[in-house]
Amino acid sequence: MDHNYLKSILQDQIDAHQHLMSQSTDVILKIAETIANAIRNGQKVLLFGNGGSAADAQHVAAELVGRFARERNAWPAISLTTDTSILTAIGNDYGFENVFSRQVEALAGEGDIVVGISTSGKSPNVLKGIEAGKKVNAVIIGFTGGSGGVMSELCDICFVAPAENTARIQELHIAVWHAVCELVEMEL
Repeated sequence: MDHNYLKSILQDQIDAHQHLMSQSTDVILKIAETIANAIRNGQKVLLFGNGGSAADAQHVAAELVGRFARERNAWPAISLTTDTSILTAIGNDYGFENVFSRQVEALAGEGDIVVGISTSGKSPNVLKGIEAGKKVNAVIIGFTGGSGGVMSELCDICFVAPAENTARIQELHIAVWHAVCELVEMEL
């Protein structure tokens, strides 16, 4: 184990967070405001992604339904990555690229928030989930990184983590989600 290599990893994380602060505060505030307004209006938040992004969808849904830092009423949020029966049935019957779009079709309505999370912005099932949300006039929020991929063009609001490395993108995603949750709780 090399101390210098560890320090370079930690410095890379610090640099990514500094880029976040200098480049992304406006979009983070807009995401928090949009989610707060939707919750205030009785809408729900649907979240989905693959791998680490699936874990983020579950994490954020838990923060919204449970609580983040303050005692409050539960808010309607659903991670579309958690029901193995639905995921495997849709995957088997319609193909894995439809595991999120089919759920969005069933659960999302006009004014709801549909959140697609993809570090590359290119995941076919996430893109199809976003497209399904657009069909019902949901508000589309994306979380991605790098150049933003196709996803950034499809979203009403898109947070593009100012990083290229998947690990840094995922670290920035959860930092932003924690900030959003705290801002929404303060607002509501």
